[in-house]
Amino acid sequence: MAQLLRSLQDSQLVARFQRHCGLFPAPDEGPQKNGVGHHPEANGKGGCGPANGLRKAPAAQAYVQKYIVKNYFYYYLFRFSAALGQEVFYITFLPFTQWNIDPYLSRRLIIIWVLVMYVGQVAKDILKWPRPSYPPVVNLEKRVITEYGMPSTHAMAATAISFTLLISTMDRYQYPFVLGLVMAVVFSTLVCLSRLYTGMHTVLDVLGGVLLTAVLIVFTQPAWTLIDHLDSASPLFPVCAIVVPFFLCYNYPVSDYYTPTRADTTTIVAAGAGVTIGFWLNHFFQLVSKPTDSLPVVQNIPPLTADMLLLGLTKFTVGIVLILLVRQLVQNLSLRVLYSWFKVVAKNKEARRRLEIEVPYKFVTYTSVGICATTVVPMLHRVLGLL
Repeated sequence: MAQLLRSLQDSQLVARFQRHCGLFPAPDEGPQKNGVGHHPEANGKGGCGPANGLRKAPAAQAYVQKYIVKNYFYYYLFRFSAALGQEVFYITFLPFTQWNIDPYLSRRLIIIWVLVMYVGQVAKDILKWPRPSYPPVVNLEKRVITEYGMPSTHAMAATAISFTLLISTMDRYQYPFVLGLVMAVVFSTLVCLSRLYTGMHTVLDVLGGVLLTAVLIVFTQPAWTLIDHLDSASPLFPVCAIVVPFFLCYNYPVSDYYTPTRADTTTIVAAGAGVTIGFWLNHFFQLVSKPTDSLPVVQNIPPLTADMLLLGLTKFTVGIVLILLVRQLVQNLSLRVLYSWFKVVAKNKEARRRLEIEVPYKFVTYTSVGICATTVVPMLHRVLGLL
């Protein structure tokens, strides 16, 4: 068993997968100055880690890695699949589900997403397993290269989103279950394989993320009905929804050096807290004209028409614009207050990384975004006659 685990953690296994998919390191690959452009046929941003596997943050930012793409189908397929597990997908898919499909589903998806991401991010900084070494692996992503590898949170998020959506809709909407199962498997598999193709995780990282998510889903699924009734909880519920997540973020495991893991975790947890509070506000103050039925109600999926598509895109555009405005406003205001409180120069970019500044400003900003998405945006839709 130990030998099997070591083989699954071998960087050479990832490198062979990349070569099989037509991704090769350039013959003259070596340390280059940062700032070289990225093109499939020219340069790919990455880094060169020391042979002993220990990674230092400055080194990861100091180098780029040249690579050659011989199969553009796999290149674009897996780069697109990698985007399905990144922030750009979740900040579009989850709000779109909330505003245009079913708030009942979005509530479950967001809370399960927050749970698995927090567990996965914490596990990374506790286990502190390195990412694949490069070379021999070609690294296609740079931002999270300073993070640890085990487990793959992309794999966790993709598995959680796809199978939570499947479980939550199979008794609520009429559609072929096999089709839904195939779509869930294909979606999660593409995201998982993309983590190998981009050189960000070993096979063991990916499998560990999938298995950990499966365990979390199995053990939490009986409590999902409780999630459906959070909006009717005690008047003191919002206090718990703020205090507990903030405590978890502020007491996040300390890393050996700065990585974006704590900031990303705070962003995700704060957004989940804001969404939870938003649903509670909708119920407590009766801000929505028609409460969402939280009980499974089997119904047909309506056919997609041009008018429905146009309405959905309009609602999404209005909501995203408002969210971006709220995000920018609250972020600037919270940073000003924190800079003034801690007597920090506003132009000091490094100050944002301090625990007492990073966690509060991220938490306040994205809690506001979550509340806005679930409370203010639907009210604006109603005022504009989009409901």
